[in-house]
Amino acid sequence: FSCRNQAEMAHTCRGSISLHGALIYTVDACTFVISNGGTQTFHIKASTEVERQSWVTALELAKAKAIRTMESEEDDEEADESGGHDDWPGIARKLEIQLNELQTCGDVLAKHWRNLAKPLSEMEANADPEALQGKTKEVCERATLFRIASNAMINACAEYLETAQNHGHKLVRALQHEKEQRARLQDMVETLAQQHSKLEQAANAHTHRPAINASENEEEDDNEFYDALAEGGGTPNQHGDDLFTLNIRTGHRRNSSDSSSETEETRETKQVVVVTGKHTNIPRTETERKAGTSQNLSGSNASKRQRRVRVPDKPNYPLNLWSIMKNCIGKDLSKIPMPVNFSEPLSMLQRLTEDYEYADILDAAAKCTDPCEQLAYVAAFTISSYSTTSTRTGNRSTRCWVIPLGIAHVEFNSSGNKYSWRKVTTTVHNIIVGKLWVDQHGDMEITGKGPANGIKCHLKYIPYSYFTRDSQRRVKGVVMDGTGSVKWIINGTWDDQVEISAVTGNTGTASNPVYQTGPSVLAWKCRPPPEDSDKFYNFTLLAAQLNEPEEGVAPTDSRLRPDQRLMEEGNWDDANKEKVRLEEKQRAVRRQREAEAERAAAEGRPYQPYKPVWFEQTKEDDSDVIHHVYKGTYWDAKDKQEWSECPDIF
Repeated sequence: FSCRNQAEMAHTCRGSISLHGALIYTVDACTFVISNGGTQTFHIKASTEVERQSWVTALELAKAKAIRTMESEEDDEEADESGGHDDWPGIARKLEIQLNELQTCGDVLAKHWRNLAKPLSEMEANADPEALQGKTKEVCERATLFRIASNAMINACAEYLETAQNHGHKLVRALQHEKEQRARLQDMVETLAQQHSKLEQAANAHTHRPAINASENEEEDDNEFYDALAEGGGTPNQHGDDLFTLNIRTGHRRNSSDSSSETEETRETKQVVVVTGKHTNIPRTETERKAGTSQNLSGSNASKRQRRVRVPDKPNYPLNLWSIMKNCIGKDLSKIPMPVNFSEPLSMLQRLTEDYEYADILDAAAKCTDPCEQLAYVAAFTISSYSTTSTRTGNRSTRCWVIPLGIAHVEFNSSGNKYSWRKVTTTVHNIIVGKLWVDQHGDMEITGKGPANGIKCHLKYIPYSYFTRDSQRRVKGVVMDGTGSVKWIINGTWDDQVEISAVTGNTGTASNPVYQTGPSVLAWKCRPPPEDSDKFYNFTLLAAQLNEPEEGVAPTDSRLRPDQRLMEEGNWDDANKEKVRLEEKQRAVRRQREAEAERAAAEGRPYQPYKPVWFEQTKEDDSDVIHHVYKGTYWDAKDKQEWSECPDIF
């Protein structure tokens, strides 16, 4: 195939096809055709469908490059015929200079007109013949100057018009070329996305064909993409013995916009939720799963209720991501209603609660008398919070990076030991094309405070690599005492399990240590997912129960969100309508609060901002970080069914 310039095209070898005019199309899964539309046609068969698509994509890109080259050469020839080639910056500078000359001529013309108008007005008001004779001479002189300025203005306009006419067609052609290139790129991306999706669907169908009937083989919708949210956790627990206190700050930074579907209280950043109480009882037995029941999440033995073990299946709604992206260009993403197809039927607050799924690790940590061993278990708990992200791409956006800024704290009441850490970076791959998958990477440092001051743990989340022989999603780390000596080794993966080992010696050197360890202890093991969880958002048992309806809850409870309930029930069209309504309602409330704050500032009176119902706001010393400390009044209000303080958010 040829992408030579015009001078070489007359001397191409027999059988060649110039790419700039070639027709490229697909015949079947492995065969494609390249033709000049006339006498020359090539039928090419690749070994696989993937190889065929690679060839077609490469040839389309080469064709686009050949077209650009040919059009550029035509413009060069036109420039040579007109006496030279003008570069675009030079044309722009020339037009700018001429515009400045037009402005100057206009100013001079206006000045001379004012000078001419003044004696003309005086002549109209004066009837003295001698005075009129003197004014006539002045008017003639000033009229001459006005005429000269007018001629200069006319000449400047003519020069500007000539320049614009000489180069205007090139600008129009360049603009049209950019429009065509954009349309061509859009078509290529859409075609590539569709073909990639079909490949994955075909692969999935082939993989599962022996286990299911052909009539039951519903193709998975791989065109669903989701918005990225930060990780974190924290939820008020019911009555129980205080083993630890866990603080979660929900601030985060993203390189893409947050979903605008959260309520006012959950959209605040740099805030801390303080929760005190024993972790929730999470059912684990296979018998409970098969029976469709589980324990009460409150852990109370006095009152138990049957709990669900799954949510309705996720509908197979098609989604054209490219059309949504086109509508987002140049707009504020926080004001664009993203469809529920990008999410899952859980609120951000409920999603944060999932960090507690393996809170029993903290129970084990609370029993440790050695702060370094305790910190090793805390490290395993922080790793466990990522366990569902390998299969849960909902509520994330989305290749996209999520960089949490907030700090999480845990305090053990018996010892007073406190530990703090920040989350690592979450990356979501294949936003445009292919199946979404999530990776965690970066360094996490957990520092001790109080009696545990000086000890710390350093964890390294190793990014995914196609070239490593090591297992993927690996996390490695060490726990060091106040002197910097390594006391515990941490090793595992963030989607499966974590083992910890006490260091018994170092056979290496200080600069190149080789640690000897005792037997490994399994600090955390990920529970297997529920049966058929791939049909309902890959939810764990806890996730499936988070949005389970319950009578007598506060009217602001996330489980009462109408759009979220409709989405869970599979009514996505109605859910999208409700979502837009809620977002507009939230924006109206925010505008009202901003207007009230502006009026208060204009009138010189203090403005009382909104305060959460169930939390007290405090600040750290020498810090502007706001802490929200749970007041403990929710359960009393629930017992009395007194919700008068709750705002109308739904």
